[in-house]
Amino acid sequence: MAIQATIKKWGNSMGVLLPKEIVEKEKLKVNEKILINIVKEADLTGIFNSLKRGISGQEFKDMVRKGWK
Repeated sequence: MAIQATIKKWGNSMGVLLPKEIVEKEKLKVNEKILINIVKEADLTGIFNSLKRGISGQEFKDMVRKGWK
């Protein structure tokens, strides 16, 4: 199950609040251990802004490949 959450600072630590709906659906309890898979959202604004300039498909592929190196 994937949810979007925001990291908050608590003292010297960081934490994530789980939405009530998820807690109820998964029947989560205080002090229960869970596994969290972290996936950062990608910033694709540079790629999508470049498409507005009318570059060719080949130029777009070349640009993407440079980012993967």
